[in-house]
Amino acid sequence: MLPPYAQTLGIEIAPGDDAILLTMPFGQALTGRPGWLHGGAIGGLLEMAAIVAVRQALEDDGGGQIKPINVTVDYMRGGRDKPTYARGVVTRLGGRVANVEATAWQDDPAKPIAAARMNYLIARA
Repeated sequence: MLPPYAQTLGIEIAPGDDAILLTMPFGQALTGRPGWLHGGAIGGLLEMAAIVAVRQALEDDGGGQIKPINVTVDYMRGGRDKPTYARGVVTRLGGRVANVEATAWQDDPAKPIAAARMNYLIARA
């Protein structure tokens, strides 16, 4: 279900009650400055969470292909040397475009380290 890039980041899927939870363990390959998570790894985790959310929503409608239109990431605080979690939520699933919000956190979901808004072009099956 995850693209190959997710394997590079070490992302794992854990099904949740409402939305799928992604976990990214901290590793030296994901380090920006010593002891801190690289912003690109955080952005990649957010993108993977959005992709999983859209694919899950499309599965309920019979499947389809997606292509990113745009991505906006807001970095709120630095990611430390610990596991990082993310969830994506489809806020609108239209006929041709899906709008998705994704959030990443470490200790507390109420204190995100980053959030993203993404739009995807949809080609339904």
